[in-house]
Amino acid sequence: MATLLGSLLISACSAFGIRSGTEEPRYSTVERLGNVEIRRYAPRLTAETVVPGDAYHARGEGFRRLAGYIFGGNAGRQRIDMTAPVAQASAGERIAMTAPVAQAPGEGGWAIRFFLSAALTSPPAPNDARVRIVPVPEETMAVLRFSGTATEDALADRRKALITALSGTAWRPAGEPVAWFYDPPWTLPPLRRNEVAVPVSR
Repeated sequence: MATLLGSLLISACSAFGIRSGTEEPRYSTVERLGNVEIRRYAPRLTAETVVPGDAYHARGEGFRRLAGYIFGGNAGRQRIDMTAPVAQASAGERIAMTAPVAQAPGEGGWAIRFFLSAALTSPPAPNDARVRIVPVPEETMAVLRFSGTATEDALADRRKALITALSGTAWRPAGEPVAWFYDPPWTLPPLRRNEVAVPVSR
């Protein structure tokens, strides 16, 4: 009964934008530039899949594949803790994120990533050949956070705002922007945490 009540409470919190106990990637804040935060992320492991098609449907299909992996669709039938964010980026682009989902476009489709828990140093092999384990090295990211529904227009506006915010500073983009999603789709839009991020150097 206590487990059921705990699950209901966590679900209710998620619906209202309160994240409870979800691990996020480790990072340190290097600098703040108005609404933009410069973060240095530690190395991490991700589960990744590449999905063709439009961004919205690719995100949904990618999420289902990766959820299958972490909910036991792996060599050890191991249930793996969910982290945030989910990342989406163009296939072939580097994606920096543990809690967001990340997304961006590319010739091969959209690369969708789940960041794996820092405690999981040897993740089990995926059963689905379309899912692979990808290491992400330490990197420095410029990040702009926003709420609301992450439509393609909204993401394009935020990516532009992020790049504009870096103009005239010591930081320069060192790759393509990616999108990170921290909340399930049923979270009320004003309470959602979304971010656009771009690798930077100085």
